[in-house]
Amino acid sequence: MATYVILSKMSLGAISDPKEFKQLAATVTQKIRTECPGLEWKSSYATMGQYDVVDIVQSDDPIQVEKAAMIIRACGHSTTETLVATPWHEFIKAL
Repeated sequence: MATYVILSKMSLGAISDPKEFKQLAATVTQKIRTECPGLEWKSSYATMGQYDVVDIVQSDDPIQVEKAAMIIRACGHSTTETLVATPWHEFIKAL
């Protein structure tokens, strides 16, 4: 199963109060769980850098990951960047 990192940045004006983010995140999470059954959510992190949220997911189907990223964009009012992540030991072994 491949691992992906989805980096998300909230659009300006997406929410008017930070407390609204909790409901927005719940809505996006539920939509992804319903519409992307081939996606396994590993972890999520709030960050204080270029991106607001970092999600780590796994899937054998890259279309599921693409769909999840589009849901984050559309419903989460965010821009996203998705990266394939290779475990370090696998990367070194392949060299």
